[in-house]
Amino acid sequence: AAQERRSYRYSVEIVEGPAEGCGWGHKPGDGFEYPAQKGLICPWLMDSMNGFLRVLEYGGNLPWMYRGTPYEKVIDPDGVTTEFVRCPDPTSGLVAKITRTRVA
Repeated sequence: AAQERRSYRYSVEIVEGPAEGCGWGHKPGDGFEYPAQKGLICPWLMDSMNGFLRVLEYGGNLPWMYRGTPYEKVIDPDGVTTEFVRCPDPTSGLVAKITRTRVA
């Protein structure tokens, strides 16, 4: 039997990093709609998020929860799921939060 393909909306928010911004200019509070604003996201950060986004786009979830940390995730396949990704630039301190929201 064919499996139902669910529809999702994705957003990316910078939740950690220097107040003055990283080398690309991203700073905490910046937000992007994915994939519509993909071109506004630093290619290095986008590369780090790519695998996470593929899993989320196909309805999957990554197993780690980060319990007891500021990065504790929400996993709800019928609602909102979150994932956190760190920029590969060790000097940036940048962390992005990906949010997947199911669209009815």
